[in-house]
Amino acid sequence: MLTVVAKLKVQPGKEAEFERACRVMIEHVKTAEATTLTYVLHRARKDPTTFLFYERYPDRAGLDAHAQSPQMATLFSAIGPLLDGPPVIETYEEIDGKR
Repeated sequence: MLTVVAKLKVQPGKEAEFERACRVMIEHVKTAEATTLTYVLHRARKDPTTFLFYERYPDRAGLDAHAQSPQMATLFSAIGPLLDGPPVIETYEEIDGKR
């Protein structure tokens, strides 16, 4: 199992536009990406310009299918100009826990 945590900082005043673009991607994931197990957008409570995606995939192939999708390219084209710096994306391997 792979988990991806992507932290994105948005330019002040661009939050709503960023959310709209992300909601399009979220809808695509919900309806068309069976190998994306979890794909949830969060906003920081202390800083409304900081967002975090929490994602889970069964394996590398599932993550690659998501990352290489045309919809992902479209998302980054839409949000790229809205970002305040590069996203910080980290991938983790699951060890153990309760689900």
